[in-house]
Amino acid sequence: MTTLANTAQHPLVRVLYRSGLLAEDLDYHAVRAAMVIMFFFFGYQKWFPYEFERLVPFISNGPLIWWLYPVFGHAGASYFLGVSEWTFGSLLLAGFWDKRLGVLGALGSTGTFIATVTIIPFMPEGWDVAAGGFPAMTGNVPFLMKDVVLLAVSFYLLRQDVVRLMRQ
Repeated sequence: MTTLANTAQHPLVRVLYRSGLLAEDLDYHAVRAAMVIMFFFFGYQKWFPYEFERLVPFISNGPLIWWLYPVFGHAGASYFLGVSEWTFGSLLLAGFWDKRLGVLGALGSTGTFIATVTIIPFMPEGWDVAAGGFPAMTGNVPFLMKDVVLLAVSFYLLRQDVVRLMRQ
C-alpha cells in the first residue's frame, strides 16, 4: 500500500515538485493563458476576407448567432466576432490581476462557446450517414467539437474567478 509519505519519497515526485509543475494555481494560470492566446489568434482571423467566407456555414446555422448577417453583413459579422473575441481575451488577460475583469472575460467566453456549441445539432451534413449517422462526425462538426472543451474551460475560469473574488 502506497502512503503519502512514500509517494513524497519517490524521485520523480520530488523532481516534479521542485520544478514548480505541482505549484498551487499553475493549472488555473495555464488554462487562463491558453484561453487568452486562443482568443487572440481566433480574433485575428476575423479581420480577413478568407475568414468571412469560412464563417458562413457556422453563422448561417447558428441558432444564437444567425442574426449577425442581417444586421452586419458578412464582413461586419466577422469584425463583430473578432472584436468580441479580442475583448473577452483582453478581459481574461486582465483577470490575472483583477478578478472582477476575469469574471467578465469568463462570462463572455462562456457565452461565446454556448453560441458555438449550439450550432452542432443544426450543422447540415454534420453526421456521416454512410457510417451510421450520429456520432460519426463529418464536415464542420469536428471543428466545433473543440468548443465543448472550451465551454468547460470557460465555466472553470468563471467558477475560479468568482470564488477568488468572494475570498477578497
